Amino acid sequence: MAQIIDQLRMIIEQIILAMGLPGITIVMFAENLFPPIPSELVMPFAGFVVGQGKASFLPVWAAGTFGAVLGAVVLYYIGRWADEPIVRRFVRRFGKWFLLSEADLDRVLQAFARHGEAIVFFGRLIPIVRSLISLPAGMQRMPMGKFLLFTTLGAAIWTAVLTAAGVILGANWDQVLDIVRRYEQLTLAVLVILVIAFFVIRISQRRKQSAAQAEISDKQP
Repeated sequence: MAQIIDQLRMIIEQIILAMGLPGITIVMFAENLFPPIPSELVMPFAGFVVGQGKASFLPVWAAGTFGAVLGAVVLYYIGRWADEPIVRRFVRRFGKWFLLSEADLDRVLQAFARHGEAIVFFGRLIPIVRSLISLPAGMQRMPMGKFLLFTTLGAAIWTAVLTAAGVILGANWDQVLDIVRRYEQLTLAVLVILVIAFFVIRISQRRKQSAAQAEISDKQP
């Protein structure tokens, strides 16, 4: 994995040095569609370039944010194309294998309908789900104006932090990767705990329902 990251880093550096601001936009666009390209390799290096006086902070930040938003819009339309009926059919057919039901899907969609703006905004700041959060926004057909507003705000904060970190760390800009990795590991651990808790609660509910049904069956003549 480390070798792959090093290869990606060299490719990203070459693209940014060769193309400048358009290169930053292109790589950040690709990062949203292909998660193996981490933004923590893109913007910190761009910040390092800023620190060397070869670029200005605001244009670099704007180019990175623009690329991230473009990638998010593509995923939004993929979610809009997939639409709820396709996902609902999948849950109806295969959901039992994941202890999921249509009621669970309804709850998720209701939560997104009520708090979609906050979910999109904060989702852009969370590793792993940062790109995927655009899919349910498309499925829910969130108004494009709202989606763009909160996606841009979240992406702007993320790219600003990474760019500033590159400026501050200078030649050691790649240390940002280790910091973000710890952040990602913490996020992944929380997600795993939540998934395990979900399965434990769901299995417990299933057992109680089965026991209640068996009791009712025993009482029937």
